[in-house]
Amino acid sequence: MNSHTKMAVNSSTHCALPLNRPLLRRVPPAFFIRTSTRPIFSNGAPKPRLVSVRASNDGFGSKNSVNLKNSEAQVGVSSSSTSSAVDFLTLCNRLKTTKRKGWINHGIKGPESIADHMYRMALMALIAGDIPGVDRERCIKIAIVHDIAEAIVGDITPSDNVPKEVKSRMEQAALDEMCKVLGGGMRAEEIRELWAEYENNASIEANLVKDFDKVEMILQALEYEIEHGKVLDEFFLSTAGKFQTEIGKKWAAEINHRRNSRLANKLE
Repeated sequence: MNSHTKMAVNSSTHCALPLNRPLLRRVPPAFFIRTSTRPIFSNGAPKPRLVSVRASNDGFGSKNSVNLKNSEAQVGVSSSSTSSAVDFLTLCNRLKTTKRKGWINHGIKGPESIADHMYRMALMALIAGDIPGVDRERCIKIAIVHDIAEAIVGDITPSDNVPKEVKSRMEQAALDEMCKVLGGGMRAEEIRELWAEYENNASIEANLVKDFDKVEMILQALEYEIEHGKVLDEFFLSTAGKFQTEIGKKWAAEINHRRNSRLANKLE
């Protein structure tokens, strides 16, 4: 959650055991071994936990070439690809169920999930006015995947006392694990590239989505102030002066204006 988010993971080791049963003709062997991937939630700093999920390399976009000459082989490859996709989507369900920890720390009941946050950021990218040189579709994609590693690591906040470089390594390991679950290939590499682009603030699209991340957070803070009668100054102070793009600055200014007007009316 910007500088106010995230949780615990770890690196993982892998091993794959061949299934001792006949394989369909002309289809490469597929291996799938799963250990529990449920993240650990604790009151202290996140602790590493082994997460191991191995899927076939026949996922969507796999570069493996298979000469399909009969329907039996086609069914075998299709099942493998579908299995990897469903495994990946099942893992991503945690983005829907894991609540953003910054709000929990401030006593917000029933706070937004990680997926809620990313969804509204994607909407921001969709409705933003045209900006010369900016690829809108890429912005939407970056918004959708920028916090995807939190499906494994959870929400790591400053209160967890995890150094920035350690958190980065944890998230990179989690992303690598998720790409393996997806089965590798073009789609996994695209997710990896989009995530790294955001993390490194390496493009104008990443600049914009970084701003959307902050804008979404302060908008949510304002909404929680109204809904729960709280004062959440921390989120507004932590983002002040840190917007990189004109649209980010304008949207943030509008949100701050609405908040200041509301606070002024309460004092009258």
